[in-house]
Amino acid sequence: MTSLACPSGATPADTLPAAATATAHPQIEAIDIVLHDSNGVGRGKIIRRHELPGLYASGRHLPISILGLDICGEDVHETGLVWDQGDGDLRAWPVPGTLKPLHNTNPPRGEVFLSQYELDGTPMTSDPRHALQRQVDALSAHGLHPAGAFELEFFLLANEPGPDGKRLPAADVLDGRRNAKTEVYSVDHLQGMLPLFSDIYAAADKSGLTAETMISEFAPGQYELTLHYRENVMEAADDLMRLKRIVRAQARAHGVTACFMAKPFADVAGSGMHFHVSLRNDEGVNVFAEKKEGAWAQPLLHALGGLKQTMAESMLVFAPHANSWRRFASQSYAPVSTSWGVNNRSVALRVPAGDLRARRIEHRPSGVDANPYLVAATVLAGIRQGLENRCDPGPETTGNAYLHEEQDASMPRDWRAAIEAAKASAFLREALGVDMHRTFVAVKHAEHARVARTVSEVDFDLYLHTV
Repeated sequence: MTSLACPSGATPADTLPAAATATAHPQIEAIDIVLHDSNGVGRGKIIRRHELPGLYASGRHLPISILGLDICGEDVHETGLVWDQGDGDLRAWPVPGTLKPLHNTNPPRGEVFLSQYELDGTPMTSDPRHALQRQVDALSAHGLHPAGAFELEFFLLANEPGPDGKRLPAADVLDGRRNAKTEVYSVDHLQGMLPLFSDIYAAADKSGLTAETMISEFAPGQYELTLHYRENVMEAADDLMRLKRIVRAQARAHGVTACFMAKPFADVAGSGMHFHVSLRNDEGVNVFAEKKEGAWAQPLLHALGGLKQTMAESMLVFAPHANSWRRFASQSYAPVSTSWGVNNRSVALRVPAGDLRARRIEHRPSGVDANPYLVAATVLAGIRQGLENRCDPGPETTGNAYLHEEQDASMPRDWRAAIEAAKASAFLREALGVDMHRTFVAVKHAEHARVARTVSEVDFDLYLHTV
């Protein structure tokens, strides 16, 4: 009989915050327990209120195969997490500090994030959270501590397609008005969605998120919502996952669909998930900050060099789906080359203007469909490689970086090439860990095969009456 083993950071003592939350929110009747797979999809169960103390005291058995599912929720045998393991149960533990009430639920519910562990209490290394924690720990061993935040871009779409079968931007929830214009940065354009946005902010407040600026983005029906910068990068990834769930739920409550595809429309910009990251030393000083303006800090340059050097073999993490690759189009605010620059939105690695003390890197390749835990793990591994090897980022790109895209032959040009590059990459194997790397690549191979054998409407449109 296997004895119960509690992982570090998730012990029976955590029943205290569970009890406190239950006392503070006596109306909560059930709790969503959520484990995130390699695609960032939340898998789990809804438990009843009386089961919560037991979750914190003993964890919860969940099948290991949950972490080896494809985007459709089907087993991928090549991950080694299904029949090779007998589809056995491992123990999922609640992540401390993630138990939060949910807004606008009836009857009232809460949610808590889980992380998967072996039965002896060691981390289950195909869990994306553990992949990120490995990189955080590796930097911490050098006295460096990553801070950051993700930006969330998304579309609001009508629930039903138009007469031609194509998706449409959602009508305003305030009065049903329709607008097919881009309306970038229009404040008046935001007014029609204010009831929905108010519920998103209320839900964020209730769950402890500091959601900040909302803007009308660079496509009809597209918006961007920013999150407060976190000193703990794991919390930044948690914030993004929680915010996506909030936006999706509140949009549904208002009769529209929140879309987190990277590229839902062919002729307009797609949705990114820009990752802002900096490093503090043990004294709390930002090591990316230069001593005086115009004299770049060497750690910043080395970090940029490492990210440039590892970007091509990491692109599957940043663009994990077939649709992800439709986002990479010239002049579309989606970078297509390994470039860096200051205050320049055409580059992949942007150093924002502003306070020197807040100096950071804005990593721009990832689509909003990417898994933030894996994105952060890969970015931190690239930064660490740059620091350890004193990588040179080369000259800054000024002006239009899209003019240099054809010169960057290192970058994969499609999903299949990215899968093969990731499979062969020793860097990505170290960045994600051997097991997470195997799981992720196997899932992507299976998804590619699914897409490749699908006969689409485009096939009929092009070939039905012509060949």
